[in-house]
Amino acid sequence: MFISNAYAQSSLLGADGNLMSFLPIVLMFVVLYFLMIRPQMKRQKEQKSMMDALAKNDEVVTAGGILGKVIKVADAYVTLEISNGTEVVVQKSAITMLLPKGSIKAI
Repeated sequence: MFISNAYAQSSLLGADGNLMSFLPIVLMFVVLYFLMIRPQMKRQKEQKSMMDALAKNDEVVTAGGILGKVIKVADAYVTLEISNGTEVVVQKSAITMLLPKGSIKAI
């Protein structure tokens, strides 16, 4: 009685309007790719190349903050000398940074 009938309005944009409505979502994914995904992939690639390039007498820092000199490199593990006569075996993935030669003077 008091409520009038509601009729759907026809779209003036047509098929192009549907494409334009997805444009903000597509732009968000493009920005997400360049700001988050691409830099993360670059860091992973650098980390992998650093792990592959580990050699004897390199000085490294582990994820736990332990500084040491590489004594032996295996496929998945690295043996570090953290002080004179003290050796620790860690996974390659636990090594976070390669230090310049001569950084560790205590060993």
